[in-house]
Amino acid sequence: MPIDATQPYDPANLFARILRDEIPSRRVYEDEWAIAFHDIAPAAAVHILVIPRGPYVSWDDFSARASDAEIAGFIRAVGQVARAQGLARPGYRLLANTGPHGGQEVPHLHVHLFGGQPLGAMIAR
Repeated sequence: MPIDATQPYDPANLFARILRDEIPSRRVYEDEWAIAFHDIAPAAAVHILVIPRGPYVSWDDFSARASDAEIAGFIRAVGQVARAQGLARPGYRLLANTGPHGGQEVPHLHVHLFGGQPLGAMIAR
């Protein structure tokens, strides 16, 4: 069920629990700014989620409240994961759902990294 990304951060959300190692994940990357792990219901040959360590609900929340170092660190982490997974060539897709209209299901900022196959059109109308 899509969530309202304007609501306050919920520290009991699924990704907050993964960050605290209360729920296992198949991590492929971690540093002081972010972690990345395989999605449990992959929508492509490669489907990895990258999340910041800080308590941010959405991109607009993150861009308003995160420090410059957190923003740079998170964006660099996304690029490092893409390169480490061999996706820089022939390419990949990043997707961040925000709020109910965007289909966001977990109230913690996250980026879906898809690749490993041709992905087709971005949005079907």
